[in-house]
Amino acid sequence: MRRNLIRLVAGVFSALLLLELVMQILPVSTATLGGRYVDPMLLTYPSGHRWVSSTAWDLRNVQHLQANNLGFVAGLDFVKNPAAVALIGDSMVEASMLNAEQRPAAQLASALTSRPIYALPGPGSSLLDYAERIRWAHEQLDLRDFIVFLERGDLIQAVCGSGQVHGPCFNQSTGQVDTAIGAEPGWLKRVFRHSASAQYFLGQLKLSPERLLKQVVAQTHPEAASAGKTKAPAPAQMSDAEKQVARLFFERVKPHVRGRLLLVMDGDRASLYQGQTAVHPRVEFLTQLAQDHGAQFMALDDAFANDYRVRGVSFDVGPYDAHLNPLGVGVAMTAIAQAWLGQPGP
Repeated sequence: MRRNLIRLVAGVFSALLLLELVMQILPVSTATLGGRYVDPMLLTYPSGHRWVSSTAWDLRNVQHLQANNLGFVAGLDFVKNPAAVALIGDSMVEASMLNAEQRPAAQLASALTSRPIYALPGPGSSLLDYAERIRWAHEQLDLRDFIVFLERGDLIQAVCGSGQVHGPCFNQSTGQVDTAIGAEPGWLKRVFRHSASAQYFLGQLKLSPERLLKQVVAQTHPEAASAGKTKAPAPAQMSDAEKQVARLFFERVKPHVRGRLLLVMDGDRASLYQGQTAVHPRVEFLTQLAQDHGAQFMALDDAFANDYRVRGVSFDVGPYDAHLNPLGVGVAMTAIAQAWLGQPGP
């Protein structure tokens, strides 16, 4: 019995070791080592850190990435330069699944040939985090001009508990801004960071205990899985929380924007593909709010619609990933450059 148990353990260990060796050879995503290296409110990567990024179980969109001197995915190091324009957002701005020359900062720099572009993305962040990046960029890099690329959920995701917050968040109960900084990774997570197998199952396949438990509950007790969920506002509405988050954003960036501030909202591409078009109230609200604060706001719906009418080609990386593909980035950055330069759109 004891001998059989030893053989079983040895067999499992050998299988795991073989699996690890195979995963080490394949382009599995490696640890980003994200942390608070340059500011307590900002998540970045270690300076000069190299890692691999790929998508899903079949390892699509493989990219070999390197952080610059300040821990951002960028084609250049950042130094103090008031002539530079900051491009701020989340993973839409980082676009780690695209080749370097296809990413937003590179395409915007090509359109704005006279201005260097400093991409300061924070994957998994939201609007109040963007305000912190503006503060930091002004204080540390002497930047005056800012372009903020918004996803359609960036306002509501700035509410505490959304899971899309790096630092400040809006507490709906108190009406105040709180700080939500997660705990440092434990020793087990730090060990798993260096395991290709763990990265594959937890990162590529996203097989976490919490997710597996939710799937079990959803399949066995559908009524329990849906209980307690907060319903998102209907597409034709804008919540009070979103409006307050937007007001707080402008209040917090006011001391740090000494030049221009342009907010750009991603288009409703899902509706576009289905032949539906509508102006969301948040577009009208943000347009007026930006104007009241001496800033600009634009939505990309028209730019995407005009191009889609001609080409009929999707702007998404794929049905598995709604990030912008190279064409989508090109359409977006061309529209942003035209707005920045004061040129009429197509």
